[in-house]
Amino acid sequence: MFFFNDYVTTYLERDVRNLTQVGNLTTFKKFLVAVASRNGEVLNYNSICEGVGIDATTAKRWISILEASDIIYLLEPYFNSKLKRCTKSPKIIFLDLGLCSYLCGWNSGENIMNSTVSGHYLEAFVISELIKNKRNNLQDLNYNIYYYRDRDGKEIDLIISLDNVIYPFEIKKTANPQKSMISNFQVLQNKNLNVGNGGLLCFYPTIIPLDENNKSYPISVIF
Repeated sequence: MFFFNDYVTTYLERDVRNLTQVGNLTTFKKFLVAVASRNGEVLNYNSICEGVGIDATTAKRWISILEASDIIYLLEPYFNSKLKRCTKSPKIIFLDLGLCSYLCGWNSGENIMNSTVSGHYLEAFVISELIKNKRNNLQDLNYNIYYYRDRDGKEIDLIISLDNVIYPFEIKKTANPQKSMISNFQVLQNKNLNVGNGGLLCFYPTIIPLDENNKSYPISVIF
């Protein structure tokens, strides 16, 4: 934890000042904590502004700072004109979950995994690893990643787009995969979309079929 304390201090005092003028570093750190507490959630500027006491213009500028310095990644929602009522706001994904945990006051991974935010952390972990894999293998891994959510509350945690084919995945903290866990994939059917085989990423140790098109995969397949 001392490492992250020093890192945050260095980041605030050096990198933030170099990127842009932030008048109040204490308020910026409060903002950083507010964003970390929303890891894996849809970005809501109003909620952040109310919690930190800043205006929307400042919040948007500071979010851009976090994105530019690779603290966060904004996971864009999947959009297609054939799909109606889709959300247009990105999700906040912390690229360093150790830093995110420190900012939120967590002292161990075990405590996180036993908490109500464990699903968001697992989802952010998978997304962040896919982002890193792509960045490190640009010539071989030319995919794009999204999430899906509509106004009816139906959500798909991860959509991988490759060669004009979309592959839907759910990310669950379970070792008991069920077909019902991928029921939201139905929103992609009968829309003349090119949907490939997807599935469930979870803690079951081997690959097993869930239906004729989708399988359950151990999370280790992303490494």
